[in-house]
Amino acid sequence: MTTHDHTPHGGEPPKSLHVVPIRFRDAAGYVAMWHRHHQPPPGMVFAVGIADEHSVLHGVAIVGRPVARHLDNGQTLEVTRTATDGTTNANSMLYGAAWRAARALGYTRLITYTQAGETGASLRAAGWRVIAQRPPNPGWNRPSRPRQLTGTEGIPRSLWEATA
Repeated sequence: MTTHDHTPHGGEPPKSLHVVPIRFRDAAGYVAMWHRHHQPPPGMVFAVGIADEHSVLHGVAIVGRPVARHLDNGQTLEVTRTATDGTTNANSMLYGAAWRAARALGYTRLITYTQAGETGASLRAAGWRVIAQRPPNPGWNRPSRPRQLTGTEGIPRSLWEATA
């Protein structure tokens, strides 16, 4: 699989996109290169990629256990990152592929979040739905548990799900 360092496609779809397996280190590297506001997550349960007919990688989705402890019930996974180079339909394909893979592994629910200002068009196109609005989070830093700021504190979020 090859990745590329050029500007996004700007809406021109490749002739054929398909789902491909991808290793964590490659998916994390892609997120580091293309994601607008997050670094790669620290781990995963699985990842999927989207490539074209020339084996050029156009996007990745990383899926792990839910970040919120109360949602980590053994039947739920979370899409912790997606990143694309802007190729049309790549993000929707990633969300659809992630849900199919999670179901194939026996999970009954897949969740993810969007930040205020993100439309969620890719999620809606993949059949996901908003189930909650979350207020701005002050961050993960606590006196008893110091953490680095990520730059996404103070931003409201929408919680999305796909369910069986």
